[in-house]
Amino acid sequence: MQRTPTPTYSRRAQISLFIFMATKSPHPSSAGESFSMDDFEKALEKYDYEFQKGQVVRGKAVSYDSDGVYVDIGAKSLAFVPGQEASIRSIRDLSVALPLDEEHDFLIIREQDADGQVTLSLRQLEAKKVWDELADTQGSGQSLSVRVTGTNKGGVTVDAKGLRGFIPRSHLLERDALESLVGTTLSATIIELNQDTKKLVLSNRLATRAVAFSQFEIGQLVEGKVSGLKPFGVFVDMNGTSGLLHINQISQKYIESLDKYFQPGQIVKVMIADMDEGKGRISLSTKVLENYPGEMLEQMATVMAEADDRQERARKAILG
Repeated sequence: MQRTPTPTYSRRAQISLFIFMATKSPHPSSAGESFSMDDFEKALEKYDYEFQKGQVVRGKAVSYDSDGVYVDIGAKSLAFVPGQEASIRSIRDLSVALPLDEEHDFLIIREQDADGQVTLSLRQLEAKKVWDELADTQGSGQSLSVRVTGTNKGGVTVDAKGLRGFIPRSHLLERDALESLVGTTLSATIIELNQDTKKLVLSNRLATRAVAFSQFEIGQLVEGKVSGLKPFGVFVDMNGTSGLLHINQISQKYIESLDKYFQPGQIVKVMIADMDEGKGRISLSTKVLENYPGEMLEQMATVMAEADDRQERARKAILG
């Protein structure tokens, strides 16, 4: 249904009228020099531009109605922005997204109708900008904050800068009671992005891992707590991030039984020997802290007490 506001001429139309008056009738009071509205319309057509779908134009909001906003873009008729095209985000007050007399760029989504009115979108321009920003974020490997908006069998839907995204259940730290996540904000990294198909898949698990890994570097001495023993080594919790002290990295001497030297909850100092963020693995070592083979087995307390003083030598040994 065509919306016809009270006839209003744009600023450019008024300039066109002035030009017409100046060239057509230098002396309006002279006989035979009067002009009609038909003359005026023809003058406007002479100075009008072509407005095509896909073109970006600049304009200002001039009035509101219940369905959208009328915008002056310099055409002979005011352009129209439907309410759902006023912002990438859900809004109730159009004046928040498009205050009167504030300039914005708009995308033409429907060409001029019989009355010369074009339909505009601010939302689609904003969406394109966000897709470009997300592509940069993905390329840099950075994470972003997203708000959980809903759930389904496969995971949760999220709002990522106004765009709809999805985090699979397997990529969530909290995989149970998904309903409890609705309304919360999560850190996430982008694992799939396709602007053409509007597909945006993210991972909360990888983002959390990236934050954890950013705290460490190879050759660093860290303190942790023994969280578990396995035949192949000792798991050490380092402020919420787990690393493995493999049995071959404990001492330069062979070890028969790990539980003879380690117990859950025990505090140990270890060197970061290697990291694989993709697989979420951190390899630890204490044998590089030894002054002689077997010192960790015979004098572990001494090695731990002097670890800070020995770390530079150990770091050089790890880094080669």
